[in-house]
Amino acid sequence: MAEFKTVIADPKEKKAYQKVLAEDKSNALVGKSVGEEIDGIFLDLPGYRLKITGGSDNSGVPLRGDIDGNQRRKILMRKSVGFHPVRDGQRRRKLIRGRNLNSEVSQINLKVIEYGPKSIEELLQPEEA
Repeated sequence: MAEFKTVIADPKEKKAYQKVLAEDKSNALVGKSVGEEIDGIFLDLPGYRLKITGGSDNSGVPLRGDIDGNQRRKILMRKSVGFHPVRDGQRRRKLIRGRNLNSEVSQINLKVIEYGPKSIEELLQPEEA
């Protein structure tokens, strides 16, 4: 399968943390979708609850929570995820990916919903040998 790069946003501390998931742990997230809540144990964050807020695939195409499936599609977009217009009323056909996670996804964006007993910095800090 694939490794996922995760970006974990902490709204309380207003910080973001990055973690690369190994192949065995990333397989547990395949099939989940944008907007779904997951247990923090998948990311070595016991006691935490996280919400999947988005992500992108190997070539940088963003995930959208309102598109079913995991295929790439070209849709006509106004101001939204994946397109920021320059002029008022501007629309453009853009390539996006559906909300389900699969092996072609490379980055997953997560937001902390419930906090555990230890801080995220303590849990994600690299172990010194």
